[in-house]
Amino acid sequence: MNNIPFTKPLIKREKIKIERDTSRVITRAHIPSIARIKKIINRVLELTEKEAESVLKDVHINFFNRHKNLEFQLEKHFNKVSEYVPINKQLSRTKKNLIGAYFTMEYSIESAALFNPSIVLHPNQKGLPNGSLRFIMSFRATGESHISSIVFRSGIIKSNGSFSFDNVSEFVETPVLSHDLFYDKHSFRLKLKEMDSSNETSDRILDQIPDAFTYQELKVSIEVIHLDMDFQRNDSTINNINWLANSNYTIKFEDKSKISERVIFPVSENESRGIEDARFVQFYNDNGDVTYYATYTAYNGYSILPHLIETTDFLSFNISTLNGKAVQNKGMALFPRKINGKYVMLSRQDGENNHIMFSDNLHFWQETKIIQEPSNPWEFIQLGNCGSPIETSYGWLVLTHGVGPMRQYSIGVILLDLENPEKIIARLHEPLLSPNQEEREGYVPNVVYSCGSIIHNNMLIIPYAMSDISSGIAIVDVKDLIDCMTHSSTMASHTSQF
Repeated sequence: MNNIPFTKPLIKREKIKIERDTSRVITRAHIPSIARIKKIINRVLELTEKEAESVLKDVHINFFNRHKNLEFQLEKHFNKVSEYVPINKQLSRTKKNLIGAYFTMEYSIESAALFNPSIVLHPNQKGLPNGSLRFIMSFRATGESHISSIVFRSGIIKSNGSFSFDNVSEFVETPVLSHDLFYDKHSFRLKLKEMDSSNETSDRILDQIPDAFTYQELKVSIEVIHLDMDFQRNDSTINNINWLANSNYTIKFEDKSKISERVIFPVSENESRGIEDARFVQFYNDNGDVTYYATYTAYNGYSILPHLIETTDFLSFNISTLNGKAVQNKGMALFPRKINGKYVMLSRQDGENNHIMFSDNLHFWQETKIIQEPSNPWEFIQLGNCGSPIETSYGWLVLTHGVGPMRQYSIGVILLDLENPEKIIARLHEPLLSPNQEEREGYVPNVVYSCGSIIHNNMLIIPYAMSDISSGIAIVDVKDLIDCMTHSSTMASHTSQF
């Protein structure tokens, strides 16, 4: 790199601050031990019909206007415990709903924080003034016990760069879930091997089912193993098989729901402690069609499992695991198109350096290569990406995060070669964005962080988290940014627009 004096680009922090809203609540099943389930059900059964109607009326008065589909949720949670209702009991709809209410709780999805945003173009860009664009912004929302989920906001960026957010709904909706119709046995075996769960137990379970098997067929095969008293099964392996099967599913929101009403909340034990740091990207397929992908990390309290989200409309989402020895850590960011016929992704495989990896298959990643190591004091502890690379005529623009003294997180910038993204052709040697006095206080102090940015009218728009509690937006002129970076001698001079 050439040794030139550092000039910091002018970055503007917008006045907008995106805050958590403790009133946005979903319903969750609240299921105690079997002994307590039976006691609670029997107490409800002992109520007269009139008493049950009175209690349920109070539930409706206090909670009905807080949820769009409370009746459906009560019925769903009743079904989770219905097997413990005495066989000889015929229940009215009132008592079914009341039992469901006793096994339901509200959960405030944003009560702790709303942070780590990413931004992509909205699938619908119709009816906008010239020079404007409609966007979708995703956030990591965190509530009680630090359980994380994905929530969304939408709005318009005008030609002058000003923001207009759509009104946020008072309701929050969880989607309907269905498991994959079929699982591929070969892929399933490979993933279990990565999870150190390929052994006699897994072989016995998988040998009993077809090459393309259903979720139900897998569950039956597991039950057969449980019933075989002569076989010494590995319960840890069975837990991992269940974890893996429950990690591949599809979710669907109501067609008429607003984008701000949709929350992707942990739905199984594999992600019981949260869905972390989704990095959304608008991906252009070879045929020109657009698919939105996001990588995220599922966490169950002791293990992580990298996942891929796929959607075209932000109504239906396909969730699947990422496979291969190169996707065993956090912080993966997919390039928005193939390069030289291959999918490309950035990662932090070793928890310290910026890596790059290539694959013929979007779901399998085997090898990585380090492209950037900590070299400046503000990043000596670790480096990582802050979202998917952005294609410009200069190169692939990549926002990075660096961790320095006192565990302060800052946002930096590198530029990768368009045809050979293993090669860094320019970099900003000082942080583009570091926490100021107003941004350094929060759940995790001294942190600014992003999971994805966009370029609009030659301005780089960076939604970013402030100390893991709220979010803001920063804007910088792309040409000014490029001019302030230290370039390698092989980088050609560019003057074209984006």
